[in-house]
Parts: sequence; structure tokens; C-alpha cells
Amino acid sequence: MDLFSKLLKREASLSKNVAKERLRLVLVHDRTTISPQLLENLKEDLIKVISNYMEIDSGETEVTLNSDDNSVALSASIPVIKINRLSSR
Repeated sequence: MDLFSKLLKREASLSKNVAKERLRLVLVHDRTTISPQLLENLKEDLIKVISNYMEIDSGETEVTLNSDDNSVALSASIPVIKINRLSSR
């Protein structure tokens, strides 16, 4: 009876891990599936905020979402022309 109980616990643990992994994959997929308009809005907001502190080349700015099996990363390539020593705030 003890062996049967151990086997059931192991199977439950394996099922739990599989379910957690599936949920994680669904969440990663949901996070990376955003509309192009939302990504463009995010890019515009980033440019607006960073422009308070630096002069940047907004025409060459690139913002992307990248994902792998474990995470989602927001990547931004923002060419800096000049750093404003005094904030315009």
C-alpha cells in the first residue's frame, strides 16, 4: 500500500509540473502577442520619456519583444546623439 501511495504522489507531482509548464508557456505567449499598434505606442512613450534626458535619433529607434522558453524581453535600440546635462523638467 505504501508503494502505491508513493507512485500516486510521484504521478501527481509530475502532472503538477507539466501543468505549471503549460501555464507558463501560455503566459509567455500571451505576453508576446501584442498588437503592432500597442508596440508602436510603447515606442512613442519610450521616446517621449528618454527625450527628457537625452537627444536621440527617434527615426532610428527600434523596439521589439523577444521571447524564449523562459522569459519575455523588451529590447530597445535608441541611438543617443547627446546627453542633456540639465533636465528640461
